[in-house]
Amino acid sequence: MTTSRSAAAAGLPTGVHGTADPRFDSAVKTFARVLAGRRGNGGALAVYEHGQPVVDVHAGSADAHGTAWTADTGAMVYSASKGVSATVLARLADRGLLDYNAPVAEYWPEFAAHGKGSITVTELLSHRAGLSALPATTPGEVLDHELMEARLAAAKPDHLLGKPIYHALTIGWLMNGLARAITGHDMTRLYRSEVAEPLGVDGIHLGRPPAGARTRPADLVGSLKTLAERTIPGPVATAVPQLPRLLRSPISSIYVPGLESIFRGDRPAILDTALPAGNAVCTAPALAKMYSALACDGYVDGRPYLSAETVRGLQRIRTYQLDRALVIPFWHVGYHSFPSPHAPRGYGHMGLFGSMGWADPDSGIAVGFVHNRMSLGWSAVDQTLFVGLLHLIMRGARQPAAFTDQRTAGAA
Repeated sequence: MTTSRSAAAAGLPTGVHGTADPRFDSAVKTFARVLAGRRGNGGALAVYEHGQPVVDVHAGSADAHGTAWTADTGAMVYSASKGVSATVLARLADRGLLDYNAPVAEYWPEFAAHGKGSITVTELLSHRAGLSALPATTPGEVLDHELMEARLAAAKPDHLLGKPIYHALTIGWLMNGLARAITGHDMTRLYRSEVAEPLGVDGIHLGRPPAGARTRPADLVGSLKTLAERTIPGPVATAVPQLPRLLRSPISSIYVPGLESIFRGDRPAILDTALPAGNAVCTAPALAKMYSALACDGYVDGRPYLSAETVRGLQRIRTYQLDRALVIPFWHVGYHSFPSPHAPRGYGHMGLFGSMGWADPDSGIAVGFVHNRMSLGWSAVDQTLFVGLLHLIMRGARQPAAFTDQRTAGAA
């Protein structure tokens, strides 16, 4: 493997750095076409196969000044954070500290308010708790995760209780409250103790990496970042509550008047809070390594990270109803399915603008893809790029080893 990756590295597309098994050339070239050679934005792609890294490439810039993206550059991965948070809870479940079939209130008594005492952990993690709408709040209060946890614990579920509707932001505070009730610690610390440290990686953090970390967060860049520097007009804000309920429900899960303010500046406030639904900062290799454990019966570097029984439970789809907000593929416990013709049991979590962590237990393939572009013009490409990358990655994984050997010999 070392030989093939080194040989491939010499022939990477212009502007792409790192290493890649030549079987995955098509995926790397597609990645390069979208992110290589672009000043102001960049990204990284990593693939593990049966626990071994086979692709680890990066390209582009980490900021508007043209600072090169490096192996230690991380990006805020938006909702792909939810997959990391779900993995924290899986670790607690693996040790017998959490039962997915138990009521949330068994661990977090305050959550029983307003008739929520029977809502199970599985129902909460599959977005069926009826708590998708943000409580009445201000942008500043959104940054106070303990306040948001308390408000959700005290909240009354809405008319969608029992039905899947994407809890875009609230699911993070709910997972944080549950984890804190069990361990006494919030997700910022648990990302380190339950994910980064056991995996032996630096590149998974909740919010801004601390001083001394190797991971350097890329700047948020693009037209939508520019728009966030302005205030959305008042009439737009007042129009949202007047929308029909069918439209209002999904919008209310992410909309707070003035929320754009937490994305402003060179050090945006969104990175200075615990937002387990959306502000993890990850490198692609670290994210891929985490999902490699889910693709390989819980093993990482030859050591058990999760039991095979727990991993098999994570693979199960928990509701086959279409989500009322996203109409996305079905929910697992904190992850969602991501069907591919060649990987029907694959699952993980995608984030806004397309960052993604993903695992396929059938092939042993795991993928991490991150970038820092928040651009209206590129949004359609970025949000769907992983679909094409995954197709090419799975196609490469099906190529026989003999083909790899021939390519290596020729390149060497």
